[in-house]
Amino acid sequence: MTETNSGLVQIRTPTYKRPVALQRALQSMIDQTWANWVCDVYDDDAAQAGKAACESFNDPRIRYHHNAPQRFASKNIDHCFTAENPNDADYFCVVEDDNLILPDFLAENMRICREDGVNVVLRNQYVEHKSGTTAAHLSVGGVLDDLFVEGLYQPDEFRLSLLMGIGVSNGGLFWSRNTACQLEIGFGCTATLQEYMRSFSIVEPIYVAMTPLAVWAENAEQTTRNAELKASYLRRELDLKRSVQELQRLAWQTAPKGLRDGFMTNPKWAAQAPTRASGLAKALIMDGASSAIAFKDALRLRARGLAIRLFGRTTPDFHAFVQSRLPAVQR
Repeated sequence: MTETNSGLVQIRTPTYKRPVALQRALQSMIDQTWANWVCDVYDDDAAQAGKAACESFNDPRIRYHHNAPQRFASKNIDHCFTAENPNDADYFCVVEDDNLILPDFLAENMRICREDGVNVVLRNQYVEHKSGTTAAHLSVGGVLDDLFVEGLYQPDEFRLSLLMGIGVSNGGLFWSRNTACQLEIGFGCTATLQEYMRSFSIVEPIYVAMTPLAVWAENAEQTTRNAELKASYLRRELDLKRSVQELQRLAWQTAPKGLRDGFMTNPKWAAQAPTRASGLAKALIMDGASSAIAFKDALRLRARGLAIRLFGRTTPDFHAFVQSRLPAVQR
C-alpha cells in the first residue's frame, strides 16, 4: 500500500462510559471530506458502553476493541500513540471520545504533510466550553493562538514552547508513518503530563497549522483522565509541575545558543515578552529576561518555581523517559 495511491488514515479513539459523546466523535469522522480512513475505538469500560455506539453506524471503517484488562485513562490514551501499524496506514491521529474533528481535518493535514514535506503537523483546535451541557459553545479563537504562528518549527525551537504552554495537544497531532518521533510515552504518568512529554519527544521539523479544524472539550467535571489516581489534587499538581519544570529546563539546556539568545524576540512565537519571561522565571532559568517583567513579579515567580522544585516529586518512570529521549533530542 503506497502513500501516494492510498493515503489511509488510522484514527485512534480511546473511550470510557461516554457513548453519546463517542457517537458525536464518530459522526465527525464520517463527515470528513477525506473518506479513506479507519477508526479503531479502544473501550476501557467493563460493560462495553461504547460497543453499541460503534455498531449504530454500521460502517466497516469503525472497528471496536474492548480493553481487557482495563488500561485506565492514561494508558488507554498513550496506547493510541503507538508506532504499531496493523492497518498499514499512512497517517495517524487521535480523537478522544469527547472531542471531534471538523470536515477538512484529515484532508488539510495530509496536504500539509505532502506539500511541505513534513511528517508531523500540530493543528490548532477550538475549545468547546461547558462541553456536554446545554450551554456548550465554541471559543472564538484556537488553543494555540497565544503561543504559535503558522509555519515550520525545527525541533529545538518547538520544544521551547514548553516554557510558554503545553505545546502538543493530543487532539491536534497528525503524523506520518515515517516520523522519527516516539510519540507513545510508554512510562507511567498522568495523561496531562503525557502531552508535555510528547512535546519534548518532537525530534524532527513540525508544521504548526493555525486554522482550527478540531474541537477540544473543556469538561473538567466529567473528564475521566484522573479516575485511576489515588494521590490528592495538591500532590498531583505539585508533582506535575515539578516534572514539567524539568522538561522546560532540559528543553532550554539542549537548545542551541542562538535560539536561547533570541528567545525573547523570536517572531515565530505569538506569546508576548512577559509570558516568555514568566516561563523562564518559573523554570528557574536566569538568562536575561528580567527586563520584560517587574522585579517583584520575577521574584514571586522564581519563589514559586523554587517551591515546586523543593516540594514536587519526579518518579523513576519520568527519569527513564528522559533518558530514553535525550539521545534523539541531543542530535
